Order: sequence, then C-alpha cells, then structure tokens
Amino acid sequence: MGGCAGSRRRLSDSEGEETVPEPRLPLLDHQGAHWKNAVGFWLLGLCNNFSYVVMLSAAHDILSHERTSGNQSHAVLLADILPTLVIKLLAPLGLHLLPYSPRVLVSGICAAGSFVLVAFSHSVGTSLCGVVLASISSGLGEVTFLSLTAFYPRAVISWWSSGTGGAGLLGALSYLGLTQAGLSPQQTLLSMLGIPALLLASYFLLLTSPEAQDPGGEEEAESSARQPLIRTEAPELKPGSSSSLSLRERWTVFKGLLWYIVPLVVVYFAEYFINQGLFELLFFRNTSLSHAQQYRWYQMLYQAGVFASRSSLHCCHIRFTWALALLQCLNLAFLLADVWFGFLPSIYFVFLIILYEGLLGGAAYVNTFHNIALETSDEHREFAMAATCISDTLGISLSGLLALPLHDFLCQLS
Repeated sequence: MGGCAGSRRRLSDSEGEETVPEPRLPLLDHQGAHWKNAVGFWLLGLCNNFSYVVMLSAAHDILSHERTSGNQSHAVLLADILPTLVIKLLAPLGLHLLPYSPRVLVSGICAAGSFVLVAFSHSVGTSLCGVVLASISSGLGEVTFLSLTAFYPRAVISWWSSGTGGAGLLGALSYLGLTQAGLSPQQTLLSMLGIPALLLASYFLLLTSPEAQDPGGEEEAESSARQPLIRTEAPELKPGSSSSLSLRERWTVFKGLLWYIVPLVVVYFAEYFINQGLFELLFFRNTSLSHAQQYRWYQMLYQAGVFASRSSLHCCHIRFTWALALLQCLNLAFLLADVWFGFLPSIYFVFLIILYEGLLGGAAYVNTFHNIALETSDEHREFAMAATCISDTLGISLSGLLALPLHDFLCQLS
C-alpha cells in the first residue's frame, strides 16, 4: 500500500502537479486528541481518588494495630473530612483562579507524602497527618480537575467520573490483594508511589492543550492537538471567564447552582448515613459469612454500584437529580427500619439494596456535573464546577454528625 501511494506521488510530480495533503490528517489528529483527553481525565479521576482510598484503608489498618479507641477512630474521620471541606469552601472564593499546574503539583506531592507518612508511621499522630495529606490531595485535585473540564469538551466529565468510581473499587481491591499476598502495609504503600507519578504524567504529558478544542484552522488543530499540557501553563483565563466575575455575579451564579447542589448534598447525606451508621448493624446470623466479611461485601457492592453508574452517562442521562435524592432517602429509611425491626429474611436483599444505593449515588454525581456543563454559560462554567464540588463533602460531613451518634445509640440497645 505504501508503494501505491509513492507511485501516485511520483506521477503527480512528473506531471508538474502540486501534491495535495491527505484530507484525513486533521480528523485523525482531532480523534487522537479526543482519546488522549478521555484517557487522561479517566486516569486523573482514578489517581486522584485511588491514593485517597488506599491510604485511608492503610491508616485504619495501622491504627487498629495500635489499639486505638473509638475517639481516635473518630479523629481519623475528622482528619479525612475537614481538610477537603475547607478546600472546597475556599474554591468559590477564588481558589479555582490559581494556576492549574502548581495546584496539580501540590496534589501529587501531598498524595505521595501521605503514602510515605503512613508507611513509616509509628504513632497515631503521624498516621493522622498522612490522612490529612491524602484529604488535601483529593479535595484539591477534585476542585482543580472539575474546573479544568470547563476548557474541554463536555464528554470528559463522564471520563473523569468513571475514573473516580473505578478508584473506589480498584483502590480497595489492590490494597487488600497485596496485603493478602504477603506484603506488609508498609511495603504495599511504598509500592503504590507510582500512583501520584501517574497523576502528574496524565496531566502534564497526556492531556492536550485546551486551545486545541476550538482551533482556528486545520494547521492549528494539527499542531496543537499534538501538544501535551506540559508545553503550556494552566489554561489561559480569557476575558469573560471566571477571573472577571464580580462577587455579585458569583453570588448570583451560586444561587442558581443550588438547584444542583442541594439534591447532591441530600444524596450523599443519605448515602453516607447508611455507610457510616448502618453497615455494621446490618448483621445476619443465618449465613456462612462472618460479620467482617459481610461488611466487606457491603463496601464492595457499594463501590461496584458507584463505578457502574458513574460510567453510565453515555447510556443514561438523568436531568432531574431530585428524584435520585428522594430514592436515596427512601433507601435510608428502609434500611434504618430493618436495623430497628429486623424484618429482612436474607442478607441477599441487603446486597441488592446496597448495590442500588451505589448506583443512585454515582448517577447523582455524574449527572449533576454533566447538567451544569450543559446549562451554564462558558464564562460561568469554571466557577460553577468549582463551587458545586462542596456538595458531596458537605453531605458526608452532615451525615457523620448524625450517623456516628446514632450508630453508638443503636449499639447500646442491641
């Protein structure tokens, strides 16, 4: 085939005709850029949450060896939630306007630091510092990368969400698998230092320049589509973007976002109320599974549901996320009633409900951000993505305030 092309080229030259460039090259470059960005955002979502999931599992493992009390377990939860909550509260106030590249570097360094600190930890305080670093990495990364989607085609939101869903499943499985294979927690953590490196490589080397998405011509598309992000600084904030929004404009946009934020807060409140307050109490004695095995199955099915639904945007788009919030609240009420009255005859009913819980939570996340991308203007989208990031963390924080005391209360009754 190459010989035929060369013959045509020589025939053209012998006839004195000008060689015509292949018309498919710009299209191929555009498709190449599309897939590089899709894979890049999937890996960013995976790495951003993967480090967090693995490190938190290891921190609980190490704390359990140190015979921690309930108060110290609660301290782990606070160290897990509070740094992310603070970062996401700062996002609408201007954090999202800082250059992207330094934020990504800080996120990667914090993720690596969390692995090292927890790996070599000999005290509760050091382990908690590792949890804090992982929380900073995850929160800063989510705000940064969701804001960055405003400069790319909307399809990358689906890829980012799918990657974050896969992190929960793959992160827990990898830590469990490596430790079961005989590696110590320290060896397992140190072996995963490649995850922060992969996050940095995905951002600096894999993502194409955002300007390639709206090229001025074929030559510009062809050249910029080949450019990795390392050749540019953060996407240049153009006039009319988030950098030029006044405080009054930001407040107006934020009030409009409440239609998306409130249902996502409710979904995560109900979801983590179940996970933090009820999972350990949904214990069935008429099964061969131990209490610990039942709990692990609950976690695994929940993560599987989240991964499936966060990857489902191409198949199913849900505009009214309030319906998902209502259904998740019904889940909470049903499982709370079962904990109290014990009317479900088999654990397999709970398995199905928890899988369904994960499906609702993942669907609420990906559809919320997709709807915002569809229904906000270009100049507001970066700010809107950053501001809405608070939803999941706020819901988790509120659920922790109520779920943990309720869990302790129900344990005393049983």
